[in-house]
Amino acid sequence: MKQIDTITGYHAHVYFDADTVDQATALCEQAAQRFGVVMGRVHQRNVGPHPRWSCQLGASPEQFTQLLPWLALNRDGLIVFAHPETGKHLEDHRDHAIWLGTGLELDLSIFG
Repeated sequence: MKQIDTITGYHAHVYFDADTVDQATALCEQAAQRFGVVMGRVHQRNVGPHPRWSCQLGASPEQFTQLLPWLALNRDGLIVFAHPETGKHLEDHRDHAIWLGTGLELDLSIFG
């Protein structure tokens, strides 16, 4: 049985496209202000394993307990991919994924 104390934080990746970039940016900015999470860059290209443009929100385990339900209620059709940070990147992205909206296929080949 895996222990939750191996989780050092969480990432929530808000996916968007050219039509929803402003909506996603506003959502991420609101999340950063409301919960004190770290907002990454708004990538208008695919980055890492992500199949769509995205913005990352970095949260502590405590912040995530509030962030995830808030994103679920306020994403307004945007897809959100979230995962824990345990240091095992492949497992975190493949086995421990949390999807709000339709799950998409990630490019896991980058994890070797």
